Amino acid sequence: MATTFKSFLNNDVTSTRTLLHEAIPLTGTIVSGTYEDENIKNFSHGMFQSVYDYPYLSSSANHVFDLTVGYHSDSHFSSSDSTQNAKKINIYNQMAQMLAGHDENGNIRKFDQDGDLTGGRKMESCFFVNFSRLLTKDEIKKGSVQLTFHTGGVYTALDDELTLYDANAQNDYRVNSPAGEYGLLFTSPVANPSSDGAAAHGLIYYQAGIAVVTSSIFGNETFTDLGSDTFADDIGVTNYFGTTDGTGNNIYDSFGDSLASGSISGSCDGIRNRLKNIQFNNTTELNSTIYFCRANHNEFNYSASPTYLSNSKIRVKNTSLDNPVSYITAVGLYSADNELLAVAKLSEPLKKTPETELTLRVRLDY
Repeated sequence: MATTFKSFLNNDVTSTRTLLHEAIPLTGTIVSGTYEDENIKNFSHGMFQSVYDYPYLSSSANHVFDLTVGYHSDSHFSSSDSTQNAKKINIYNQMAQMLAGHDENGNIRKFDQDGDLTGGRKMESCFFVNFSRLLTKDEIKKGSVQLTFHTGGVYTALDDELTLYDANAQNDYRVNSPAGEYGLLFTSPVANPSSDGAAAHGLIYYQAGIAVVTSSIFGNETFTDLGSDTFADDIGVTNYFGTTDGTGNNIYDSFGDSLASGSISGSCDGIRNRLKNIQFNNTTELNSTIYFCRANHNEFNYSASPTYLSNSKIRVKNTSLDNPVSYITAVGLYSADNELLAVAKLSEPLKKTPETELTLRVRLDY
């Protein structure tokens, strides 16, 4: 226990913030193929799927993301004949309430294509990818997101691809969400897609770790109508979406059929089988407080250890004229009441004499 204390001055303490990034690749083979769906967990409530990197019953399995679909009650897909219609509407409302918030009249906002919330086209039918906190850490790095899907008209011919980018999001992102910052997902990786009049087909919420993608990316294999007035609910296109039954017949004749007539789990299966790649960089925010512990020439030259003395004489002095010598091995940080709060150990003892001054840099990360 220390017997001599020295107070920190304002110039002795500073704070820093460091952002650490890690690349996260998620391939379609993991999501829909490697483990024959043994890494896909469906629940009795049928409202979403959980995807793991190994069979989910394995002790080594890590949760990767949750996948679900939903639409607004104003959507063309909403009907009393639609399977799980109420649940799909509830899922959309829940995600919109959390991510888009309420308008001035207290109504839940729809997901907005350009993010300005003032009007324009809305995304009324979407699928949602809720990434695990294990992957996103504190947040997703802006400008690092890519989502690639197969969107061809025939399921067995996975040649048509659509990649969504949060292009230029590090410079152009939105802050009008109750869930934090979010960016727009474009089909172009150029620096300023919005300046070219490009339409966004999804939203990525960085702190929440959620991607919202309009169902219309599967509506037309040439993508020519994704920017039209029908882009939110392109129900007229009859692209095949889903799997086949035992006789090779298509279960769903269009994505609209899948989203309306199929179950949530069935739609999620179809989306997973169309997923080629997801990649982004996560962010870990490391906050630090740095303490500069300064030992002036006339300080800390003596030790409080009982072994420092022998018969009331300093062991490291051979004659009375020798300078005192001490060896610093640790630094203790104390409260105002002299209660020990933290200890920093040195890699090797540092010799301290009246002829030397030392500054030890102690960093606390949190």
